[in-house]
Amino acid sequence: MNQAEVTKLVSKLRIKIPPKHRKMSSPEGPEGRMNKLRKTVTGLFKYERIELNHNRADEARQYAERLIAEAINHGDCHKPTMEMADYWLLEKELVHKLFKVLVPRYENSNTAYTRMLRAPRPEYSYNTEKTVLELRGNPYPPLHNKQANNRQLLQNILLDAAKYEYRQTKYAEMAENIGKNEQEKPSV
Repeated sequence: MNQAEVTKLVSKLRIKIPPKHRKMSSPEGPEGRMNKLRKTVTGLFKYERIELNHNRADEARQYAERLIAEAINHGDCHKPTMEMADYWLLEKELVHKLFKVLVPRYENSNTAYTRMLRAPRPEYSYNTEKTVLELRGNPYPPLHNKQANNRQLLQNILLDAAKYEYRQTKYAEMAENIGKNEQEKPSV
């Protein structure tokens, strides 16, 4: 079997996968670890955007990407793909969402199907690093702002108005102080 035929057998994912899985502690052992990941993948497909610990999000992302890639490549008539979707998605109505909503959304996509963004961290927090894991093309507003310095954004307009108002009050105070100082000086 030559190399070209082997690449057709294994689908190529669009994200980097580490050679070993992450160690996620669970009192139930490896079975509990997989149950956590199944719940995470189910939540991701259900809500399309979730916030969780970085390690768990990174691990669940791999399985979600693989599930979507297999669904796109083989469709809903392929028995192993249906078994995989049935295993990973705990809520069975999400299997229909996978094939009827997500597959058409990502059919012609040439980028990863998911996106991971670091969540803001409170300044004085001992919590682990939080991450937002989302499916691309979800109905929610974007989390990252491509034009951070856009003057037309609402927060920038409000800040400019506040700065202008503050400067006007300071100018009025300075003019008042100048007038008082000139009146207090005796003429020579």
